[in-house]
Amino acid sequence: MLVISDVIRGYTDTIILAQLREGDSYGYELNKRIQSITDSEFELKEATLYTAFRRLEDDAYIISYWGDENVGARRRYYTITEKGLELYRENLQDWDKIKDMIDSLLKDVCCKGWLSRPLLLQR
Repeated sequence: MLVISDVIRGYTDTIILAQLREGDSYGYELNKRIQSITDSEFELKEATLYTAFRRLEDDAYIISYWGDENVGARRRYYTITEKGLELYRENLQDWDKIKDMIDSLLKDVCCKGWLSRPLLLQR
């Protein structure tokens, strides 16, 4: 769904950090988890995911390491750092404020009588 993707796009880093709080993960696994949580209504495109990984690692919010798989291709795992946890907490507080503000703007209008007033039509 395009609208959902547009709304979520600004929170890609925070979504990744939230998932890494649950434990180390590699890209494909993390994306499958996101799809599962959202009942396949949202997924990160591969380019978006790995660009975010690179950005988060460059800024020391996550670190990566190579797994020691014996079968198949080696996987690059990502883990959240203390600095990443701090950013996650800050972003979560910001999200809560934004969510409350949007709820007020979209939902509380009807409760304050604004919608019960007659609409003026311009000609």
